[in-house]
Amino acid sequence: MGGMTAPDSLANLSIDDFVAQMPQGMGALNERMGIVLTEISAERVVATMPVEGNTQPYGLLHGGASVVLAETLGSVGSAIHAYPEAVSVGVDINATHHRAATTGTVTGVATAIHLGRTMASYEVVITDERGKRVCTSRITCALIPASRIS
Repeated sequence: MGGMTAPDSLANLSIDDFVAQMPQGMGALNERMGIVLTEISAERVVATMPVEGNTQPYGLLHGGASVVLAETLGSVGSAIHAYPEAVSVGVDINATHHRAATTGTVTGVATAIHLGRTMASYEVVITDERGKRVCTSRITCALIPASRIS
């Protein structure tokens, strides 16, 4: 954590301060994919991601890119919920791809469906710039006691 003092809670941090608290910032994959957080809380996380650079051979948004965005959103929300007692790790994710996106930016909104002591689950809806649903995902994260992570 780069000499910073760990906060008592991640809930009231700005997005920049939250990212600064992470051991590797947003992480290399999120940075490479252009994922940008725009709203963070344990209950709701929002981010955008460009379609360009994240496509499959036919020029469509890659389904795996949608899953990466969904995993990022659910992991951020559950990390905020769990901190400082626990660390969040993804254990299950699924995705249904409804329509193609070929240009522009997609927006993912993760909404908590369960915030427990040992588990957190989110529904993630990814939409295109017209507000059309591109993908629906569900992610579950296990909340591991921070004392077990070293």
